[in-house]
Formats: sequence, structure tokens, C-alpha cells
Amino acid sequence: MDFTHGIDYTPATVKASSVAITLAHLKSSFPPIKYVRLYWVDFTNMRRCRVIPRESFIQLIEKSNRPGVNIAKVALGLVDLFIAEGFQPIGEFLYVPDLSSLRILHGVGKTPILGVLGRFEEKQPKGDKKDVEVELCPRTALSRMIRQVQSTCSAEFLVGFESEFILLTSTKPVVPLHVHSWSASAGMLNGSKEAEILEDIADSLQDSGIKIELFHPEAAPGQYEIVTGPLSPLEAADALVYTREIIVNVAAKYGVHATFAPRPFMYSPGTSTHAHISVHDTANRTQCKKIPNELSLLEKGFLAGVLDHLPAIAAITLPIPASYKRAVDGTWSGGTYVSWGTENREASIRLTNVASPNSRRYECRFIDSTANPHLALAAMLGAAMTRMKMIDEGSDVRLEIQDAGTKQAAIMTEEERKAKGITRRLPLSSEEARSNLRNDRELCEVLGTELVDAFLSVNKTLEDALMQDKTEDDQLERLVEYY
Repeated sequence: MDFTHGIDYTPATVKASSVAITLAHLKSSFPPIKYVRLYWVDFTNMRRCRVIPRESFIQLIEKSNRPGVNIAKVALGLVDLFIAEGFQPIGEFLYVPDLSSLRILHGVGKTPILGVLGRFEEKQPKGDKKDVEVELCPRTALSRMIRQVQSTCSAEFLVGFESEFILLTSTKPVVPLHVHSWSASAGMLNGSKEAEILEDIADSLQDSGIKIELFHPEAAPGQYEIVTGPLSPLEAADALVYTREIIVNVAAKYGVHATFAPRPFMYSPGTSTHAHISVHDTANRTQCKKIPNELSLLEKGFLAGVLDHLPAIAAITLPIPASYKRAVDGTWSGGTYVSWGTENREASIRLTNVASPNSRRYECRFIDSTANPHLALAAMLGAAMTRMKMIDEGSDVRLEIQDAGTKQAAIMTEEERKAKGITRRLPLSSEEARSNLRNDRELCEVLGTELVDAFLSVNKTLEDALMQDKTEDDQLERLVEYY
């Protein structure tokens, strides 16, 4: 009997089902788009935008040699009104819309709007450079990493996200909309405000062409989770940006604040953005063929690379002090030990559907919703590339850490952990995480030292801004309003 299960997603089938919006749609009378929001996401994971009337956007695209809007270079170094070290209010980038990211967004305005993301470019080449690419642009970094992995490793990926969030009736003090148990239907009772909000969010996402796999009440007060379908890494990160924008705007329509803060209530689990990633070989290599109950060499290389660099990756995926209130042992967060395990939710990476090759994937649990999704995926793919490229180089791809099995690393004895190769921990603070990233030369080289240095500077400024209040209650109120 065949016990395999799960939907067979591949890059080809997902690509074929993607929703494509073109300039022709915008020029037509339907749908009645009045405004375009040109979005970017900075190092603090703040969604920023310029709003452009429909006719002005069409003119910008059709009449300009290089369509784009001018944005001060300091924009990538801003934290509230603080300017991170290394940035100054001098100079401008050209922010260029990527028309492949066009998506009609429902729930964001009174009528549907058009959302589009883009990339930062220099207005003209700098110094000896012949191109206008900006290394600091997180979305450009992910695009570059995807190209490098495809060319050096013959690999593609599919990524799906779990978006957890908490609905609050007040941020001062912090008050949840509803208190319920994990997956309890009582968290979405007919006629309740929370049920109406959830259904409106789900309808808006699907009307916007974002596939929903499922949604349900989560374990924390006021907490819910929406799982969206797999896409290519760039499309997935873009869709996550749009998903968050829809969630907060729909909630606001009902007078409710949606927060993605890591752990507002310390007596319950936190809020995260787990990434589900499947690895796909594009070269039909025998050693990379997927079979039941055994990782292919490419899957093994991905896992080895991410685990090797995980203490440094955490600076990007767990970027603020509050991240380390969520990422603790015994709270279903993935724990504090660098580890992986089959169906083990207390490991950094959970391997799921191991016996079903077509739906087998990794759940990366070390990501929270304060992380820039483009930068987080760039770091993970870059780390994976350092080991996956060994396959065609003829080097041995070693997975030093064994499956944690049915036991949490935190409750193993030191001897048990050592026997499984579980010898390192994730950072326990954002300061330690920054140090790890700064000292991981291989990952810094992959991501680019200019990008890493800029991120570290902004991240330190962000920490100072979030921790400026004297009491924990005041810090929490600032946090849930920022995220």
C-alpha cells in the first residue's frame, strides 16, 4: 500500500499557476484601480511605500527610459528618526518597479489597489562599476542568491510561509481581542469580531491571488495563523510582504491592531514566521534523486549549509531582543540548540513528510516576523549554497549533526547531544547574534560585506530604539506598535 501523502508541488507547476498582472490590465477599465503602492522593505522589516495615481504610474512606466522614483539613500539606514552609523542624508537611489511583482491587493484600501515591489539602483554607475546594482538592497540580494544557487548548484526551491499574528484591541496597555486555545473553534465563533476579521483577511488574500492552504486559531491570546502556498523564493518573499500588509489593513478596518511581535505574552508561545522549504534538482543527477525515507544529496547539502551557519543567520532571522524571548527551549519555538529532527518541533529545522518525496520539505523554525523576508531567504540560500556546491565539485557533503529523533536537544544529556553532533547553540541575544554574523567570514563573503556591515549597523540602532524605554511594559507597547 502506498502511504505517501501531501500535494506534489514543483517549481514548474507552481510557476504555471502564478497570477500574472500586466500593464495592460492596469490600462483597462477593469478592475477599477485608482492607486499604485510602490513598496520596499528595509533592514528593520518595516514596509514602506510611495503611493502613485494610476495614470501617473502608467506614464512613469511608458514614458521613462528607466522607470523609477527617487528615494534618499538614508532610507535604508533609518530607524524611526534615528540614522544608523554609516548612513547620511546625502544622495539618492532610483527605486525601480519590478513589474513581475505586480499584484492587485484587496483589503488595503477602500477599493483594490495595485501593489508592486522593486529594487534600488544607483542613478549612474559608481566608481569603476559598470552596473547600477545596489548591494544593500535586500530584494536584489535575494535575486542574486537565487541566480548563484541555480548556476553553481543546479538547484531550485519552493518556499511557503506560516504567518502568525495577534489581534489586539489596545496597544496601551496590550490587550488581546480574544483568548482561546490552540486550534479551538471557539476562537472563530460565528458573529464574533475575530471571525469576521479572519474571514475578511482570508477573502482579501485569495482575491489578491495569494493561495491559502489553511488558517486557524493559534495558542497565544488573540493569536491566529494563516498558511500560504509555496512559491519560488522571490515570489514567496514578495507574497509575504503583501500578506502582512493585507492582515494589518483589514484588522485596522475593524478598529483592531494586528501585531507580529515575537512574544507579547510571556505565559504563552510566541509569534513566528516558519518557512517551509523544499529543494529541487534541475540537473537530474542520480545522487540527487528523491526517494522515501532518505535525504537526497542536494537535500543533505541544503541542511548541512544552513545548520553550519545558523548561529550567524540568526542575526537576520531573529533580529531584535524580543526575538530571544520567543526562541527559548520548551516553548515549541525550535529551541536554542543548532539541531534538526524528523517531525521534531523543538529542533531548529523540522524535516516533515520524510517518506513522501514529492511533499518532503524542511520547516525552518528559527525565523520570526521581525525579519526582512528577502534578506532572511538570501542568508539561508547563501548558507545552503556553501555546501550544495560541493556536489558537483566532487567533495563529500557531510551532515555532521544527526537527526535529534524524538527527544528535545535541551533535555538530552551532554553526552547524548555530543553523540548526535549537537554541540552548538543559537545566540541567546541579538548582541551575540551580531557578533556571530560579523565573524562568519564565509557567509559574509556570500552575502557581501557591504550589505552585512550596513545591516549590522541598522540592527544595533534598532535595538537601541526598541529598548529606550525604562520599563518592560513600555518596551512591549513600543514593540507591538512597531511590529
